[in-house]
Formats: sequence, C-alpha cells, structure tokens
Amino acid sequence: MAALRNLARFGLATALLLVITVGKSEQQSDLPAGMGARANVDRPKPTFMLHERDKRVHGLKPFQDIIDRAEPGAIIKPPPGAYSGPVVINKPLTIDGDGKVSIDAGDRGTVMVLNASNSVIRGLRLTGSGDSHDTDDSCLDVRGDRNTIENLEIDNCLFGLDFKQSNNNTIRGNSIRSKDRELGVRGDGLRLWYSNNNIIEKNQVIDSRDMVAWYSNKNIFRDNLGRRSRYSIHFMFAHDNDVIGNSFYDNAVGVYFMYTEGGTVRNNIISHATGATGMGIGFKEASGTIIENNEIIYCGIGIGSDLSPFQPDSTIEIRNNRFAYNGTGIMFNSETGGNNMIDNIFEGNLTQVAYGGHGDNNNSPKNVWIGNYWDDYQGFDRDGDGYGDKTHEHYAYADQIWMELPVARFFRSSPVMELLDFLERLAPFSTPDLILRDEKPRYVKPERTARS
Repeated sequence: MAALRNLARFGLATALLLVITVGKSEQQSDLPAGMGARANVDRPKPTFMLHERDKRVHGLKPFQDIIDRAEPGAIIKPPPGAYSGPVVINKPLTIDGDGKVSIDAGDRGTVMVLNASNSVIRGLRLTGSGDSHDTDDSCLDVRGDRNTIENLEIDNCLFGLDFKQSNNNTIRGNSIRSKDRELGVRGDGLRLWYSNNNIIEKNQVIDSRDMVAWYSNKNIFRDNLGRRSRYSIHFMFAHDNDVIGNSFYDNAVGVYFMYTEGGTVRNNIISHATGATGMGIGFKEASGTIIENNEIIYCGIGIGSDLSPFQPDSTIEIRNNRFAYNGTGIMFNSETGGNNMIDNIFEGNLTQVAYGGHGDNNNSPKNVWIGNYWDDYQGFDRDGDGYGDKTHEHYAYADQIWMELPVARFFRSSPVMELLDFLERLAPFSTPDLILRDEKPRYVKPERTARS
C-alpha cells in the first residue's frame, strides 16, 4: 500500500510539473527572443459608438474623415475648429493644426493612434480620453519610428503620450496634463515601452503621474519641466539614458533609477521633493551612473541609494552638485561602496549624510569623498589654498538611533534627540559611527548653479 501511495504522489507531482511547464511555454511562445514579458502592442484599441461618448462630441465632425481622404506622405492643414475622435493613422502624414485644431474623444478610449513612421503631428489639442488602465487610454498612442510629435496641448487624458516599441522619435514642446484623479491612479504623462534613441525635450508635464521609461535605452530627456507629479522621470530596466537641463519641482521623486546601468543626470534643478519618501534622485540596484552639476534643494532626501552601485567593480559618480536645505543630503541603504563624491556642496541640510543600518565608510573602503564643501566643517585654511588644513570627519552620535531604526526618524531633531546628541558628544557612552572622511574639504564655497 505504501508503494502505491508513493507511486500516486509521484504521478500527481509529474502531472503538475507538466501543466506548469506547458503553461509557461504557451505564455512565452509568441515573445520575441530576449525581450521577456512585454505589452501586447498588437492588440487593437477598443472602439466606442458615438452614443457611448460624451454628448459634447456628438455634433462635431470626425477627424478620421480627413485622415481617410489623405494620400500617404500628404501635408494636412485642417480647418480650425473642434473635431471628434478617435483617430487612427496607418500611413505617414504631416498634420499641422497651428494651435487652432482640437480633437476630443468624448471620454472613451484613446484620442489618436499613430501606427506609422516618418510622420509629423504638430499643433493639435488632444483631449477627452477614457480612464481605463487595462486599455492604456491615452491622448496619443505611437507605434512607429522617426516621428516628430511637437507643440501638442494634451489635457483630460489618462495617459498623455504613450510610445510602444517606437524608436528615433522627437517629442518636443508639448504641454501634458492628466485627468483629475488621485495621484496613484492617473496615467503617465509620457511613457516609453521598449523604445530607444528618442529625444524628449522642452515638454511640460504637470499634474500627471510619471514620465517613465521601461526597457528603453539611450533616450535623451532635455530641458523639460515636471511639476506636481509622482516621479518626474522613472527608469526601469532602462540603460544609458541622459537627463540634461530639466527643471523638476514639487514632485514626490525627481529622477529614479531601478535596475539600470549607465546614464547621466546633468545640469538639472530638482526642488521640493518632499513627503515621507521625498527624494531628489534615487537608485535601486543601479550602476555606472554619473550625477553631475545639479541643484538638489528643499527635498526630503537629496540622493537616496539602495544597493548601488550594484554591479561588481562599477561606480556611481556624484560630482559638482549642490545639496542644500534637504532633510538628508545623501542617504545610503544597504551600502556597498563604489560611490565617488567629489567637489559637491553640502549646506543647510538637516543631516548631511546618513546610512541605514550599520554601514559606514570604514566598512566601505571603495567610497571616495574628496574636495567637497561642508558648511559644518570645523577647521581653518592657513595656507590659503582654498582647502581645509585637516580632514572633515562626520560621525553619527545619537543619530545612530534613527539611522538604524527607521521608525525613530519621527523624533529626529526633537529636543530629546538633541539632548542625547549633546550628551553623547560631551561624554560618549557608545562608539560613534564614522559616516565619512573627506581628505581634502573645500574651505570656500564654490559659486555655481546647475546652469553654470
């Protein structure tokens, strides 16, 4: 009997294994090699009858009629006025609304779908998408290459601009606002999905959720404005992207890198990333990034780093930045070393640098601190070379409590913590943690901004 029971168990286990294996193979059978899971970009957008859409569009001329009459490669300058969507473009066209043409989908579905390459969409107002995340309702869905999308006014849409497997496009001078929803259920102002080598410049993304790049490499985000959103830019498995000359205000997070390699963040202003998790720039298992010449001010955390750099023998370069008036200038969690902090300015921060857990610079010998300006430096410059005569060492005394116990951060800078810190410095009752040692601290603050 025991043998029969064991045989039955073996047979059941084998059957389950076969079911799981077959299920996985069926799920992955139609995926391109090396891409893994991806959005089903071939799924057609749902269509809605006119009576299903808001009554404000019932008397409008369908813009699709203009598209259907046009020959491939035509230049279309539609008569000024309001038109109804949705619009599907399956051929290369140039459409120039000159800021006088509005297309409204009546709060259902996607306003415009561009299934073509080598097209120009310019000077239109796109409004009134649906609110379904299942169908990615958006103002403009792009599935082509080498297109120019510029000077669009986008509002009352779940997603603003949604690019899927679209490369070498230029996205310029657009104004994007989401639907009036709670922050977490808005769509993204701009989303790149498996889309490479695009230029995103001089856009305004306000009251949206994120600008996000998923599995999208070598894109340039330049001279954009992001305001009152969640992530100004969020990179996920996206490598070698550049963020240059942008202004990000009042967002939960400025720029965040998750599971990425390479890329630069240069000459940006990131301000007022506040709240419990407010962060100017963040890393999660990222490597090889350069953070250079940015203004990171009035944020909960200037830079937050978690297990970064992640790849062995890689570095993250943080140089020539200004960290000013933040809760914490730089916060390391699960610190691994490999961070080079050179020629930065630290001033007015509640805490200059902090470590989660017991990490310190002694345990991370690959960390480099040199040539930074510290407004709490206690030393002199007797030889007048602009650098302090002694090293700058930053220790954690009572701060060890909230660094090791995140729930205790509520009491940071409270009278009790200030008293404990004073007593600890006066007569240490524990060994303080060395947070950092700058061998050549600047004595005179450099005069520079993110635009210099």
